[in-house]
Amino acid sequence: MQDFDWSFPYRSQKMPLLAANAVSTSQPLAAQAGLQMLRDGGNAIDAAIATAITLTVVEPVMNGIGGDLFAQVWHEGKLYGLNASGRAPARWSLAHFAGRSAMPKVGWDTVTVPGQVAGWRAMSERFGKLPFAQLFAPAVAYAADGFLVSPQIARQWAAQVPVLLEQPGFKDTFLVEGRAPRAGERWRCPDQARTLGEIAATGGRSFYEGTLAERIVDHARKTGGAIAAQDLAQHQVAWVEPIAQAFRGHLLHELPPNGQGIAALIALGIVERFDVEAMGLDSPDFYHLAIEAMKLAFADLHAHVADPAHMQVPPAALLDPQYLAARAALIRMDRSSVPMAGVPKPGGTVYLAAADAGGSMVSFIQSNYRGFGSGVVVPGTGIALHNRGESFSLQAGHPNCVAPGKQPVHTIIPGFVTQGGQPLMAFGVMGGSMQAQGHLQMLMRLAAFRQNPQAMSDAPRFRVENGPVVNVEAHLPGAVVQELQARGHAVQVAPNDSLEFGSAQLIHRVEGGYLAASDSRRDGQAVGF
Repeated sequence: MQDFDWSFPYRSQKMPLLAANAVSTSQPLAAQAGLQMLRDGGNAIDAAIATAITLTVVEPVMNGIGGDLFAQVWHEGKLYGLNASGRAPARWSLAHFAGRSAMPKVGWDTVTVPGQVAGWRAMSERFGKLPFAQLFAPAVAYAADGFLVSPQIARQWAAQVPVLLEQPGFKDTFLVEGRAPRAGERWRCPDQARTLGEIAATGGRSFYEGTLAERIVDHARKTGGAIAAQDLAQHQVAWVEPIAQAFRGHLLHELPPNGQGIAALIALGIVERFDVEAMGLDSPDFYHLAIEAMKLAFADLHAHVADPAHMQVPPAALLDPQYLAARAALIRMDRSSVPMAGVPKPGGTVYLAAADAGGSMVSFIQSNYRGFGSGVVVPGTGIALHNRGESFSLQAGHPNCVAPGKQPVHTIIPGFVTQGGQPLMAFGVMGGSMQAQGHLQMLMRLAAFRQNPQAMSDAPRFRVENGPVVNVEAHLPGAVVQELQARGHAVQVAPNDSLEFGSAQLIHRVEGGYLAASDSRRDGQAVGF
């Protein structure tokens, strides 16, 4: 076999897809699995679920069977929201984490109840056309027969091994002779094939009340986990009403807390109060405003957002026009600020989009949080359990403080845009805190400057965390970097091959069909017919 140099020193460019039916996601084999469902007579919902199931096999470095999911579905004239995230085990009191200053990042004490298997079933039951079991066929085949690992996935796989090597069950399932699979190597996981087959046959019930649930609980009992049979049996998904913010005649819809989508809406509501068009596309003012708005939004997110049953400030108060105007007034265009949370008046992830010729559109995201997640893998099943519990706070009295049966704040958010009451775009920008700010950057480009989705995706991004550093991509013009630094931003320019700026997938409605775009930063592909 040819021993290639698997480096890619030159920036590539993708062109968008135009088709009557479309699927776009971060791994080509998964996109094609969704397309197969559309060709078999299924709709966009069937395509989305099949794509998501296949992603757990062909892109295990970003998601797995033991994760959570969120979705927005446009179907027959209405937008629906699905929250299929799980809750903390009943044993997770604050005392359970005594002696720690922060939540752990890996291991059993990060594992909340995985919600996505129930989410797959709920979406299929409510909107799907094909039999639930049929949606598993491509994923089961890839798990049993194998697939060739891409350079991108091989790189991400190898990077996670040192961190997760000693977690119970990880090396026995996801390593080859003690190492990650190499680029171009065929990877098989028969355990995943059997598990997905059982989920398909039982409609997902085995994962929460049957054989698979027993194996999860038994592994926890033997290796120090807190999750119990009752925790799994009590899991339920929630159909929720999306929340929205207007910007230049477009309406950005996000799922309500416990997700971080409200941060994108807060930032967009702040930006709405500025003359973005006069600033110019990709100008220093364009980036400065977006960065400052995002910093203010994140300050509010980290202070106020949690499981909605525990929030002391309701989402509506954070989106109140008077409150957003007051937050916007804090921005100085000549210098960077150190944001503080406001006080309103009381009042590793995969993303995919799918759309069909009948008008249904799906914005769908699922995740193990950080790559393989907790690193804990249930022996003989291929179930990698997520580490979503890392997002809890250990600060007593904080809305997001860990507690039994509580949902943590979630980073994964599917975005959806309507215009004039009609569906316009299903999109997402996967990647931790990059997601809310990615949504903001996409909407500014779409609504203020009419960029097409592929150009929106290809454009240089910024990523601001809760601290003072602003990370920017290497292809951001040097003059913009220098001006941002002159205004006081602590700018760090990332390497050309950085994976820290997310992966966008977008499907935009056009006359007679859709324009689908896939991020050039990943292996992704937009497919259709």
